[in-house]
Amino acid sequence: MEVVIDASVVVKWFVEEDGSEEALEIRDRYLEGEIQIIAPELIMFEVLNALYFKRLFSEKELKWIYEALEAYSFSLYPLSGGYARKAVEVSYENDITLYDASYVALAIVRDTFGYTADERLIRKLRGEYRRYVRGLKSRSRGR
Repeated sequence: MEVVIDASVVVKWFVEEDGSEEALEIRDRYLEGEIQIIAPELIMFEVLNALYFKRLFSEKELKWIYEALEAYSFSLYPLSGGYARKAVEVSYENDITLYDASYVALAIVRDTFGYTADERLIRKLRGEYRRYVRGLKSRSRGR
């Protein structure tokens, strides 16, 4: 089963904070082969940027984190074609950033769901869009 994860989930793999336990469970399910993780290509930028601005890691550590993320070998999707059009639609229909919309749109076009730690994003999603995204706390409720 494929699942989309956003940067807010991956950040919790490296910084212990509320939701880290659930985020690590998702990572472990991936490592055990139970799920496949997919994400927009921009996830690498977003994770590294978020960790940089937390000011918890040295330059060397942040480079190591990038290498660790690359080693996970997630399936990363470039913003193009029907996926790009869906991301623009999701952004406009929900008044959210194209960054956030790209994760939701990927879940839609791949007919799956995604995890986020961004409760504000979940609250902004309207109608059918909401069914494609789960907060970390709701992760165990099933699809």
